[in-house]
Amino acid sequence: MNKSIDTSDSCCTPQPQNASQGCCCSGSLHDADHKTTDDSSSYIKDHWQPLVSFLMLVIGLILDAFIQPSWFSEPVRIGWYGLAYLPVGLPVLKQGYNQLKKGDLFTEFFLMGIATIGAFLIGEYPEGVAVMLFYSVGEAFQLRAVQKARGNIKALLDIRPKTALLKRDDAFEIVHPKDVQIGDIIQVRPGERIPLDGILLTESTSFDTSAITGESKPRQFQKDEKVLSGFINQDQLIEIEVISTYENNSITQILKMVQEAASRKSKTEQFIRSFARVYTPIVVLLATLLVLTPWFFVDNYLFEEWFYRGLVFLVISCPCALVISIPLGYFGGIGAASRNGILVKGSNYLDALKSVKTVVFDKTGTLTKGVFAVQEFQSFGHDKDQLYSYLHAAEKNSTHPIAKAITDFTKHNNGSSLKVSEQSEIPGHGIQANVDDSKILIGNKKLMDLKNIDLNGYSNGSNETLIHLAVDGKHAGLLTISDKVKEDSANAIQKIRNLGVERTFMLSGDLKSEADRIGNLLNIDQVFGELLPEDKAEKFEEIKIQYQGTTAFVGDGINDAPVLALSDIGIAMGAMGSDAAIETADVVIQTDQPSKIATAIKIAKKTRNIVWQNIGLAMGVKGIVLFMGAIGIATLWEAVFADVGVALLAVLNAVRIQRMDFD
Repeated sequence: MNKSIDTSDSCCTPQPQNASQGCCCSGSLHDADHKTTDDSSSYIKDHWQPLVSFLMLVIGLILDAFIQPSWFSEPVRIGWYGLAYLPVGLPVLKQGYNQLKKGDLFTEFFLMGIATIGAFLIGEYPEGVAVMLFYSVGEAFQLRAVQKARGNIKALLDIRPKTALLKRDDAFEIVHPKDVQIGDIIQVRPGERIPLDGILLTESTSFDTSAITGESKPRQFQKDEKVLSGFINQDQLIEIEVISTYENNSITQILKMVQEAASRKSKTEQFIRSFARVYTPIVVLLATLLVLTPWFFVDNYLFEEWFYRGLVFLVISCPCALVISIPLGYFGGIGAASRNGILVKGSNYLDALKSVKTVVFDKTGTLTKGVFAVQEFQSFGHDKDQLYSYLHAAEKNSTHPIAKAITDFTKHNNGSSLKVSEQSEIPGHGIQANVDDSKILIGNKKLMDLKNIDLNGYSNGSNETLIHLAVDGKHAGLLTISDKVKEDSANAIQKIRNLGVERTFMLSGDLKSEADRIGNLLNIDQVFGELLPEDKAEKFEEIKIQYQGTTAFVGDGINDAPVLALSDIGIAMGAMGSDAAIETADVVIQTDQPSKIATAIKIAKKTRNIVWQNIGLAMGVKGIVLFMGAIGIATLWEAVFADVGVALLAVLNAVRIQRMDFD
């Protein structure tokens, strides 16, 4: 399953490549990208063989049809057309021989070799040359289309800057990004791309993030926010503290994900490859029977006539259009998704997206912004400033969004003189710590109940999250914290319903009242709140078992990784999501926009349509021309169109998905 789709020009040049799949278009998905930048002169230089064969074929046809010189006798004709055949025929025959040594007999090279040599044996010299010539020309054009499609995708992603302005001894010097270490300071001028991921040290600036996230509008970033490689600085000279190496920055990871996506095949691709391996030898057997069987039933049996029909049958039978255009269709869909800020890690996941029936959402950071703010603080019998110090000291080392909201609220009284010890986080509950000589608890009602803290009736929230503070076993304070719903969350739910998603669920660790509020606001079918990480996984499995069809989970946090792994399709919010969630997910939404889920489903459905269009086109045309060849209507010219022509049309159909608008 983890084999790369091969697309090198093995039958257009004499250098053999890996063609084990029995199709002329073979080679690594990562190869030959440099050829997309060839100019016309180098292209002619690389493909001089078809040009020589074409000129010799034209001269031979003129001599045969118009001039008919006496010296152009039968032996001379054979020699002339034989020489015309060699430039385009030898590379293909050589490939067929190499594959034969590997035990792979029924390849396209074998079929074309038998058909054209057979044409020479029955005296159809011009047709033998023409079939191999147009086959090679068609393959060259097909290869060009494939390379251009892949080159466009790679060019879209591989936008890594080649230089960085590194700070050394109070001065900045130009270095390669590979030479920059984590913790170094780099400078980025207006109009330049950020070469490495980092933390913004300048107060604020605006970035064009479209190459990474697909967002068309510039985004404003503030000091201490994370910025990604590939963003374009728009406002002013800025400084960034580097937090990733060149090999591990965002662009490199995106490029790696897209390239590795080709190794994960859809069921359709796997079926077509298996089908081609069975289909080709069957057609060879049928062609043989077509030649030999009429001898028993036809009165005026002419071997040359039926042998010609068998040759036509062989040329038509080549499955190249299917073996190449279908994987390219999926790769085009992956490229279109990347263009829209969506990373799909394999065509199998793209295939599964089209049939999603149930979508389960995490809440915080997925449907909501994950940016909490303290709306109100109440103290019970304690000095507020002292409580602020306790809160800040206990929460300052936590990365939880609520902890960030609390420390932002208490930063004016940061408790820097307080000594914190025995600090621990209780998942799904809160934090406990010793601050100076006091035992501090900060968390939800479950934590207070666990520690037998009397809340004096302050236990229920309506539209907000309530965070309790206990000091030395007594309820000392109450924080009211709220999160904001993302602007496009409601629209996202409606869009995916319009695309065929039948059920939506939301799983949250927040209070049930807060989870229900968000669920009602977004019109989600069913909401489950107050879930621990292990509860989320258990609840998700229950949903997956209860409802038939493909189930997707959308999340962003480190505690979402187990559920992402359990789902048929795991979708992670990439820009703000945790590394664990992004690594585990099958699809990564770079913009953190829930509406991009609908875009991904649209791309998946369109890709599937194009793939089936190609299957129908290839099988339909081949079926018609096979029948015509069997009854003697089709010639080798029609056979060439049924093979190379259809393959080229299928490839062009596959690559058009990259130019479509899915917003």
